[in-house]
Amino acid sequence: MMRFSARFATSALALGECPRWDRIEIAIAGRSNVGKSSLLNALAGAPNLARTSKTPGRTRTLNFFEVGESLALADLPGYGYAKMPQAEAKRIGAAMREYLARRENLAAIVILADARRGPGEEELELAAIARRRGLEMIVAATKCDKLKRSERAAAHKRFAPMRIEPVFCSATSGEGVEELRRRILAFRRDEVAPRRVQGARDGR
Repeated sequence: MMRFSARFATSALALGECPRWDRIEIAIAGRSNVGKSSLLNALAGAPNLARTSKTPGRTRTLNFFEVGESLALADLPGYGYAKMPQAEAKRIGAAMREYLARRENLAAIVILADARRGPGEEELELAAIARRRGLEMIVAATKCDKLKRSERAAAHKRFAPMRIEPVFCSATSGEGVEELRRRILAFRRDEVAPRRVQGARDGR
């Protein structure tokens, strides 16, 4: 098992409050009821790293977690389910859009969608943003432990519009967690640098 040591760093309400560091950031995004905090805790092997709640939508800031010496996870507020004042919903939406569009540290986005439902308009919009910016993308099909074996093939087909193979995962059973962990850790600077050098040699 790969080591994934993470600790909470800070929260931000807007792009201007994001940490000033040179860490490579991986954003974690998904609907409010997709199990984002539980998956973060499973990835880190720390049950209390990210706050979980029976009420979706508790994450209302951009939350940053340091991973090793050169990487960070940005836990974005959930969308599409939480009950909150309209003004606050607009503020959160604006902060997320600005972060995804302008944050220079951002290298990749992990898009979470419930394996039983597949991606919706919001997930497809996130994928479009990632492609416009040239960001790497990882698609995580969460709560796959709730799928019957006979439902797996149909679930895979629901993710076809994302145009990227999803990682079926579960914070409960542990399925797919190690694969997600491996993909995220591949963005550590000591592993990203050689790829950039190769790209420069290829003229990219």
